[in-house]
Amino acid sequence: MNEVEELSKIDVKSLPPLQPILLNDLHQQVLKNLYLELGTGPVLYLLSPSYSIITPTPNETINDFLSKNEDLLNYVKEYIIQNLAVYSSLLDVNSYFAEQNNCLVLARLRERDSGGRRYEIKFYTHSPRELMTNYKDKIYIGRDFIDLFHFRRKYLGVKELVNSVKDQYEVLLDKAEEKLNEPMEYKSFFQEIKESVNELRNESLVILQSLPPYLDFNKLKGKDLIEINAQYRTINHFLIELTDEVSEFENLLHYNKENNFVRYVTKYKKDLANAISYFNIKIMGCLNDKILNLKFKH
Repeated sequence: MNEVEELSKIDVKSLPPLQPILLNDLHQQVLKNLYLELGTGPVLYLLSPSYSIITPTPNETINDFLSKNEDLLNYVKEYIIQNLAVYSSLLDVNSYFAEQNNCLVLARLRERDSGGRRYEIKFYTHSPRELMTNYKDKIYIGRDFIDLFHFRRKYLGVKELVNSVKDQYEVLLDKAEEKLNEPMEYKSFFQEIKESVNELRNESLVILQSLPPYLDFNKLKGKDLIEINAQYRTINHFLIELTDEVSEFENLLHYNKENNFVRYVTKYKKDLANAISYFNIKIMGCLNDKILNLKFKH
C-alpha cells in the first residue's frame, strides 16, 4: 500500500481542471460525507470528510501528508464522485444502503503501479453511529477505476470493466484455496465460471474493436447509434450469463455452509450486478434516449 507516497508526488496544479458537473442530490450528499482510506506501508488510514484520522493512530508520514495536501484531497474526492456520476451506476443502484447510513460512503484507494496516476477504488457504506466500534460491519457496494489525468474513458470504460471481471476471478481462485474446506468439490463450477469469464473478455474485446472509442453524438447517425447500442447489449448479455452461473455457485456455497468463502463470491456477484446496471442505465439507457430523440440522418 503506497497511496500516500504516490499522491504526495502529485502537484494539484498539474491536474486537469475539474469540469463543472451538476450532481444530483445523492451524489452531492455522498461527496459531503465521503471518507477516504489511504495506505502507507502496511497501514491503512481511515480519514473523515474533514481529513481527521479516525483509525489507526497516525504517524509522522500521514500527518505531514495531510497538513500539506488538503487541496489535493478535495480534488480527488470530487473527481471520484464525478466519475461515479458519469461512468457508474454504483451509487444509484445502492442508494438504499447509502441513504440508510446518511450517505456515509468509504472510498478505499489502491494505486495501480502508475506513478500515482491510476487507482482502483472500493466503495463501502457504514452506519455513522457504529463506524468506530464495528468498522468490520461495513457493506461493500462496488468498485470503480480512475485516472487522475484523464477523465474521459475509452469505450465508456467497458474494456477496463471487463478486464476487472477477469482479474477478480483470479482473486476468487486464490481465496478458494485459502478459505474453502474442500476446493476440489467445486471444480466444475470454477471451470464453468472460468469459461464464461474468458468468453466475456474475448468476445467483448472483439466487439469493442469495431466501435468508436469515444462517441460523438453530433456526428453519429441514427443507424450508427442503433448498431452501437446492439453491440453493447451483446456484451451485457455475456455479463448476465456469467452472473447466473455465479449466483448458482453462491447458492450452493450457502447450502453447504461455506461461510468463510461465500462472502467473496457475493462480492464478485455485486461487481457483476453493478456492471449490468451500468450497461442498462448509463450506456444503453443513454443510447436509447439518443435514438428516440434523434432525427434520422440520411
